[in-house]
Amino acid sequence: MTDQINAPFPRPANANVIRQAARLSVAPMMDWTDRHCRYLHRLLSHEALLYTEMVTAPALVRGGALHLLDHSPQEHPVALQLGGSDPAELAQAAEFGAEAGYDEINLNCGCPSDRVQSGAFGAVLMKSPDLVAECVAAMRAKVDVEVTVKCRIGVDDQDPQELLPVFLERIAAAGCERVTIHARKAWLKGLSPKENRDIPPLDYEIVHQMKAEFPKLHISLNGGVASLDEALPHLERGLDGVMIGRAAYHQPSDILSQADPLVFGTGSATDPVAVVGHMLGYIDDQMAQGARLHQITRHMLGLFAGRPGARNWRRVLSEGASRPGADTRLVETALEQVTGIAA
Repeated sequence: MTDQINAPFPRPANANVIRQAARLSVAPMMDWTDRHCRYLHRLLSHEALLYTEMVTAPALVRGGALHLLDHSPQEHPVALQLGGSDPAELAQAAEFGAEAGYDEINLNCGCPSDRVQSGAFGAVLMKSPDLVAECVAAMRAKVDVEVTVKCRIGVDDQDPQELLPVFLERIAAAGCERVTIHARKAWLKGLSPKENRDIPPLDYEIVHQMKAEFPKLHISLNGGVASLDEALPHLERGLDGVMIGRAAYHQPSDILSQADPLVFGTGSATDPVAVVGHMLGYIDDQMAQGARLHQITRHMLGLFAGRPGARNWRRVLSEGASRPGADTRLVETALEQVTGIAA
């Protein structure tokens, strides 16, 4: 079955390619968008821009955890998201990322978790536009690939109408030409990270307003977009990109298999059954290097969401992937629940 899908080929770190890819991107999501997830997503869409989980600059620079930068060449175009607030440390981490082959370095100014706040980075950086600008400038001085920012419209009692133009002006002056705006405020006290994804109201209009005020800035919208039908109107109104998070993870075929023809005007929709066939070889390769089956298949559970046999597909993988000796034969068994034929 592996010959039923054309696997994407690695692409160079070309700024125009990355900007085009940013027309639709999959959000960086902790514990989710690891290298196995990204490989799967790339099989579904050859065009969309993929992001790593957030990697902290201290982990790379002080901890020497360069293994966190491991990725497959097939993932390109792929961006590294960094967390941190020390300009020199971020610059060194960005250099590590560029040397590892990432096409973009993104600074996290939107994560509201307690762990991130305690490190004085993430969404708390919305309170320090000048520091963010300093971080951007320091990273840009060290790498040739584009340095971008992912932010909120504000935090706590900040007025987005006052804060956001200042924030964007500062980072643009420092050389940031592309930004993704999560169209919700983050409440750093009183709401959990999960609540911060749902409770603060969405304000898409302010993102469109910022595009009007900063026409030269490449602006993508993030937050609450759950389908391509919801994403396309934002592109048609003039935004440069849309970033989708949880929906792209939980229903990847609904979002990504249709993305190339509908969003990018290239190719045709991909077949999730053929994608599974291609994943079999990848799983064998990764397991030969020490990976466990469940580390990969956990990202595949939603592949057939909403389709006949999807529940049994999830059940077979969920119940069996962590068992000793589990391998690609289990995936083939699970696929029979959807197709009625062996992979």
